Amino acid sequence: MQPQNIPLAQRMRPHNLDQYVGQKHLVGENAVLRNAIQSGKIPSMILWGPPGVGKTTLASLISENLNLPFYTLSAVSSGVKEVRAVIDTADKSDSGAILFIDEIHRFSKSQQDSLLGAVEKGIVTLIGATTENPSFEVISALLSRTQVYILKNLTEDELINILQNALLHDEVLSKRKITLNETAALIRVSGGDARKLLNALELVSDAFPDQELSITDEKVLEVVQRNLSRYDKGGEMHYDIISAFIKSIRGSDPNAALYWLARMIESGEDLKFIARRLLILSSEDIGNANPTALVIANNTFQAVHTIGYPESRIILAQCVTYLAASPKSNAAYLGIDAALAMVRQTGDLPVPLHIRNAPTKLMKDLNYGKNYAYDHSNPANFSGQEFMPDQLIGRRFFEPGVNAREQEMRDRLKKLWGDKYGY
Repeated sequence: MQPQNIPLAQRMRPHNLDQYVGQKHLVGENAVLRNAIQSGKIPSMILWGPPGVGKTTLASLISENLNLPFYTLSAVSSGVKEVRAVIDTADKSDSGAILFIDEIHRFSKSQQDSLLGAVEKGIVTLIGATTENPSFEVISALLSRTQVYILKNLTEDELINILQNALLHDEVLSKRKITLNETAALIRVSGGDARKLLNALELVSDAFPDQELSITDEKVLEVVQRNLSRYDKGGEMHYDIISAFIKSIRGSDPNAALYWLARMIESGEDLKFIARRLLILSSEDIGNANPTALVIANNTFQAVHTIGYPESRIILAQCVTYLAASPKSNAAYLGIDAALAMVRQTGDLPVPLHIRNAPTKLMKDLNYGKNYAYDHSNPANFSGQEFMPDQLIGRRFFEPGVNAREQEMRDRLKKLWGDKYGY
């Protein structure tokens, strides 16, 4: 096949770890996965990360480095029958094999169960790729037999590096005089996905076939907007629509929220992804203004796992309208971020002696736990003792929101603590 007939993203797949862009924490010099590969022995693993950050490419490079038979299955189109066929073939080999399963989160429990014996016996080394949190999507028995490696979003510098490599080294593009005058639009439409980045670059280069081409944001948007799909679960529109959805709920507009929910459902978005975002939002944007929101969102998450489409659309709609109509507060979200910032600034401040644990005589002799006031032994179950390190006495991280429930919390804290925290 002529090079120009092979997609640019395929032509630019790296052939060794040194050509691989990104994930330095895993495959950089002396990184854990590189060391495992170089030792010739790798564990079964789950590669978890967003689309287009190199999961499939990394699995292929591992196979090439270890010189083992490499079998690829997609959880979208494969089932137990295909898994067992690969295991039977690998079992007849003395060298073992690598089994790569893309989108392993789409495998059912029974399909994942079919992998357990072969993974445990070492008949196959499993490499599963997923864009979803494996804690939710991979059965615990399989998780316990694998190592989870988290792949990070590619940085802007890494994405630009991929573009420059393509212009310098691709056997088609390198023959032309193409310069990257601007890169912002290419990076934005890619959504951080290296495949989409290279696809967009190829679209632009094909649209302007003259020998010399200066790529600008205007040219990119002109070409890409004509060619990219209206809704792509891995691309820019995906992130725009989920952003509009979340912001509509945060902005207490159930009608807009239902519209964006319908857009995602109609386009085939993973309903579990939507339910997870609602679970996060219920705490981040509603919190103690309506604590029941978290309960409903969690029940929705469980129900969507159980029911599936099309009935789940009703459950999601109920949750979305409830969350959108709820009072809003981001006090808990701001509070933990403020506390984390203080921890990073002040380091490991010592725990006050009177609230330290004292399980041994030595610790008691050192005054661990001395003068601790058991709150339930005091009127109103409140002692007023100090719980902060000395350097942070009186520091406030939690700021109750302006809503009925959190106003009650503010009033109670003011009554208990007086002016100490400024409530």
